[in-house]
Amino acid sequence: MSSLLTVVRNKFLEAIRSVNPPGKWKILVVDEHSQRLLGSVLKQFDILEENVTLIESISNRRDPQPGFEAVYLLMPTTQNVDRIIRDFTQQQQYAAAHLFFIEGLSEPLFQRLTSSPAEPYLKGLRELFINFSVLEAQTWSLQMPELFYSAYSPPRNDAQYRGARNRLEEDLRFASKMITNLCITLNENPYIRYYIPPNHPPLGPLKPHTTTRAPPPPETSNRWRTNLARGAEARAYEAAESQYVTKMLALMIQENLDEHKKANPDFAKYDASRPRGTLILTDRSMDMLAPFIHEFTYQAMANDLLPIDSGSKYTYKFQSSLGAYEDKTATLSDADTVWTEVRHMHMREAIDKLMADFNKFLADNTVFKGEGAASLNDMKEMLASLPQYQEQREKFSLHLNMAQECMGIFERDKLSLVGNVEQCCATGLTPEGKTPKSLVEEMVPLLDGRDVINANKVRMVALYIQYRDGVPDEDKRRLYQHARLNIAEQDAVNALVYLGVRVTRGPNDRDTRKKIKQKSSHEDEYELSRFKPALRAVIEDHVTNKLDTGLFPYVRESPSSVPTPVRAAPSPTTSLRSQKPAWHRAPRQGPTAVEVRQRVVVFIFGGMTYSEIREAYQLSASLNRDVYIVRETQSEKLGSTHTTTPRQFVDDLKVLELSGVGSKAIPNGLRDPKEGQRPFQEFYDEKYFTKDPPPPQRPMPPSLSAPKDERKSSKASPTNSFAASNTSLTPSMKEEKKKKKGFFHF
Repeated sequence: MSSLLTVVRNKFLEAIRSVNPPGKWKILVVDEHSQRLLGSVLKQFDILEENVTLIESISNRRDPQPGFEAVYLLMPTTQNVDRIIRDFTQQQQYAAAHLFFIEGLSEPLFQRLTSSPAEPYLKGLRELFINFSVLEAQTWSLQMPELFYSAYSPPRNDAQYRGARNRLEEDLRFASKMITNLCITLNENPYIRYYIPPNHPPLGPLKPHTTTRAPPPPETSNRWRTNLARGAEARAYEAAESQYVTKMLALMIQENLDEHKKANPDFAKYDASRPRGTLILTDRSMDMLAPFIHEFTYQAMANDLLPIDSGSKYTYKFQSSLGAYEDKTATLSDADTVWTEVRHMHMREAIDKLMADFNKFLADNTVFKGEGAASLNDMKEMLASLPQYQEQREKFSLHLNMAQECMGIFERDKLSLVGNVEQCCATGLTPEGKTPKSLVEEMVPLLDGRDVINANKVRMVALYIQYRDGVPDEDKRRLYQHARLNIAEQDAVNALVYLGVRVTRGPNDRDTRKKIKQKSSHEDEYELSRFKPALRAVIEDHVTNKLDTGLFPYVRESPSSVPTPVRAAPSPTTSLRSQKPAWHRAPRQGPTAVEVRQRVVVFIFGGMTYSEIREAYQLSASLNRDVYIVRETQSEKLGSTHTTTPRQFVDDLKVLELSGVGSKAIPNGLRDPKEGQRPFQEFYDEKYFTKDPPPPQRPMPPSLSAPKDERKSSKASPTNSFAASNTSLTPSMKEEKKKKKGFFHF
């Protein structure tokens, strides 16, 4: 299947390679956002290999380089367009400019460029539509954790409802642009399906507050009593179905794709060799079990238990060749073949694989004598005696440390007992396949125990409440009392109501919510890994045409209602304005292999879990689909607003009523909504705004009484040392530059 990392990397490289100035060498100009996107798929060496002699930040002060043509790789903001114009108005910064915008350029900004004094220097303009973050081969993200609060945080009073909705619509419009970018990058105009939560009202600011649930006891949060009084202030909105974020997002994406197809008729033409793909939009409320469950596969367990930064940066103790221990930060990415081979294995299998690979490495190197490692401790001792194999030592040491630390926490926190309770709550069955009869008796000692951390108690309580489909107020009070949950932790459990979970249950309440049933699986025999995310059943049912159209309706047509059109080979993204002046030329087209696997792209609004990421990879292999998942299928590509771990999810729930104030993602909370609908470009400019450097200050003249040598040395230092030191960079100097670490030097 096609790796999304490879697709995006090639698209960046193709843009840079398409510029071939007469002098061979060129300069690359980026902004902060495009720098991050580039750095996620390319290294500095990859850029320099394309005859790039210098990489500059457009927001920094740069020395003029009139002897070089420049490749601008930027976000299409008003600020960046003004900077481009300024580069060729105040002074001639470069010999010429080739413009590549990460997103589509608005018509007013296009007109501003073409009518500016910079127009004679502009040799080309292309829109790449590549504004999304690639995390793994099949995983992508919007990197927008604030959307969780925009969608699910309740407005504080009636007066804030309209403003909160305006803010959510702005965020959804922005998210729809990024999801559309992915479809354009894959040359896919998919069918679109969206999730309609059954038998409960719309979520977050789209939901009128009612008082159908009984209030919690006085010892719980005071904010809850305030919230329950809002029912009288709530107002009715449009028809209920139009309130769901998934439908709003689906309609926006469909509109974006229609506009792009109208401007680019060759976009996504199909033939019978690869059926048209499908985009499935769902939200976190579809499966509220997956964010709480303890997973014991390698990647999920490591991100749950270890201090891994952003899912990729892990700092550990590494023993150097001299025997001293030092802190080392490793990157967990697809470039690490050991990581990609074991990340979706159960921890027990992953440890066995690590030891087997280590023993094979020893056998292949005859320098080492003796028997192989029989345990992780054996590996640790043997690694110290292999100083000559630095790269292999680092890889094995990294995963040895991760595996050992995970297993230590597993034993210390009694996760075997905690995990068994969680599995019974999530599946509704014991390991023997029977209904749990002694679940409370098993859970209460763990809630009472001081050797079980509160974070795990919150997860057990949340799963038990969902298993019971809500509990009476008195039972909930007792659960909180046994677990000794503080107010914030109680708030986290209570906040589940904002994602469609019934927390408090009255004596006459019945089960009314239609749930996505879990399918039995015999793929593994681990008792603590019986639960499968609901996403698995959704994708399998979609592929076999069994997915309920009441739960997942199509935006427009379904595959059975549309004849299969003819598909041409995919071509690079073309400009939206090929009829514009000659300098605005279309990209060169080259041969591209036609893929034959049908795609399923899944987007989870409100955050995706590592268990759902694992399912996307496994289903790609078993269903012969490309499944891509967004870390909000022939190939399943999974995506989401962001990636979340159970600990992060509980922390988000704690401050859900506070609109994110105090959270790690947005510590100051959601921005204040603007009055009325504002132009999308204004929202865009605000999100990607960067400060310009202050104007250079003229150096003070040296004192006449100072020695002559001091007066000579009193000169202003350059404002950009990297640019200043490379103003006359030659090919020989370029080889030295390749050896430098890091990606950009501003």
